[in-house]
Order: sequence, then structure tokens, then C-alpha cells
Amino acid sequence: MNATETMPESITLYFREGSSDKVYQCAIEPSGDLFVVNFAYGRRGATLQTGTKTSSPVDYDTAKRIYDKVVGEKTAKGYTPGENGTPYQNTEKADRVTNILPQLLNPIEESEVQRLIKEPGWCMQEKKDGRRTLVQKHGAAIHGINRKGLLIGLPSPVVFQVHKIPGDLILDGECVGDVLYVFDILLQGEEDLRPLPYEQRWARLTKVLEPEYLSHLELVESAFSPARKALLFKQLQQDRKEGVVLKRLDAPYTPGRPASGGAQLKHKFYATLSAVVAKINPQRSVELRLLNGEGWVPVGNVTIPPKHAVPHVGAVVEARYLYAMPGSRSLYQPVYLGVRTDLGQHECVVSQLKFKSEEEDSL
Repeated sequence: MNATETMPESITLYFREGSSDKVYQCAIEPSGDLFVVNFAYGRRGATLQTGTKTSSPVDYDTAKRIYDKVVGEKTAKGYTPGENGTPYQNTEKADRVTNILPQLLNPIEESEVQRLIKEPGWCMQEKKDGRRTLVQKHGAAIHGINRKGLLIGLPSPVVFQVHKIPGDLILDGECVGDVLYVFDILLQGEEDLRPLPYEQRWARLTKVLEPEYLSHLELVESAFSPARKALLFKQLQQDRKEGVVLKRLDAPYTPGRPASGGAQLKHKFYATLSAVVAKINPQRSVELRLLNGEGWVPVGNVTIPPKHAVPHVGAVVEARYLYAMPGSRSLYQPVYLGVRTDLGQHECVVSQLKFKSEEEDSL
């Protein structure tokens, strides 16, 4: 099928949650006798940022597969064709919507972390490498809620211990295996605690979580004084943990993610490496490889942001990542930084990799 034999296909999706009011557009468009899949996104009513999912034109069947995947991924995240932007409206997930949403964090660089360590009005906590989970207890009913506000299952040990806590409540934390690491409380009895400063919510939480609950409901490690924050940051970094979270002690709980900054911020302990582009994939990503004593080994793919040109095969590029997975050597959460013209391929070696520790891998 060529461009003259088919009508272009397009869709506009909407998402409204907390302070977010976003739009996402995707379209299959003709390019000569072939097709490209282009997209645009941003805040509703503002100028949209644009990009393409195809680094070069493809046949229609390939374009349709790419288009369907993109649309599927967006609708799975809560985008809807309905202009009111109600997440999951008219989808199979509609009956899982709770309208209880977590406060989401914006990332910061280490220089900002070091500044906030010295600020007495901020506390620091370990950022766990798990699944963001809220737990609602209402009478005898106990539900898990994910970052999208949808009902999810909970490990049975967590359910058992939450059931033992008197009264209704909503806890916020990170689920790692069968342990919920708790860092906030949003409701206690009939009192909505979200308008309270974090310092007061933390004090309430420490009283709610008695030692008998701490085998599967654990308070996340926290530091409040500048000296203790500096020590915790150094220790977590040395132990190759995921990162830290900083929270303003006088701030209320605000669902959703602010456009920038905010009263709760996160910093991950990333590593960087230089790798060689082994292959260009269709959807603006490239496969990376590194050199060891036996030759070249793949280390996964990285997406090329719209502001960067797609590098050619054989180019040396820089990427940031959290860690490499043992065995596969694949990079976890890689971010493309750009081309390195000052390095040769022989310098792109496996010894650069920072691997996930066995302790982390067992969580």
C-alpha cells in the first residue's frame, strides 16, 4: 500500500489529573510513497512540542504498528479521546478508578541536593527501588492504589498488618517485594491530613506505625538535621542505592506533579558511560554495544530525544543510566546525552558498567 491508496490516520488524546491538563496527538502521514508517524504533545492551549516515531519513512503496515503501539501506551497511562480528559473514561479500567492520587516528584541535580542538605526546613529520605503504592483502609476493606489512582493488588503480609492498625487510614509508600516502605499518611479516621505540613504528617505516621507492624510496614529511612542528611546521602551513595527524596517540612500534600520544582524532589544516583551505536531502530532509538576481551557485547537500547539527531552506526555516544542488569548487561533507565567526538571506539569498554548489587536484585 502506498501513500496515494490510503487516508492518513490521526488521533488527539487528552489527560487531566490534578494540575495537569495535557494533550497528545499522533498521526500517520504520507512521505513520498511511504509513511511516517509523527506526534505532538504539551499543555492544552499552549504551543505543542513535536517529534517523530520514525527516523526514516516506512511502509504502511509498519507505520500502523508503530501508531497503534503509541496510542495503546498513552491510553494505558490514562489518556482518553474525551476532551474532559477524565483518566480511563470508557475503558476497561474505569471501575478501578479511585480518584486518590499520589504526590509526584520532579528530579533535581546533586548540586541542588547539596544546597537542600544545609536547609533545616527540608528532610531527606531514601528513595526505594520499588512500586509506588498507596494503601487505603476503610472498615474491613483494604485496597492498594497505584500512581495512576487505580486499584491494584497488595502482598498478603501487607494486608494482614494494615488490618491490625485501628481505624480508617490512607498510607503512601513504596512496595518492594512483600514490604511497604511508608513515608506519608493522608487520612486518619475521618480526618484528611493532606492539608497539614509534612512535619506534622510524619509525626502522626510515626505514632501509627508501632513496632509490631514494622516487619512488612516499615518507615522509610529519614534524616532531618543537616549533619544527619549529609551522612545519609553519603551512605546511600556508597551502598549504590537508587537515590534520595527531599521534602519541605512545612508543605501540604498536593496530588499530581508540578510543572517544575515543588515541595518534594528526587535525585537518583546515576552513572554515565560511552558506548558505540550498533544499530538504528525504527522508533528513534539505537542499540548500544561495549567492548570486552571477547569482542563487542550489546547493552540494550536508548531513545534519542527529539532535540538530538539520530547518531549513525559506529558513532560513540554518551548515556546516563541508573545501573546495568547482572547477566544481560542491559542498561536500566538509560538517557541519551549526545555524541562524543573526543573518544574512540576502543575506549567504550564493559568495565565502565555499574551493576546492580545482589542485595538490590533480591528485592
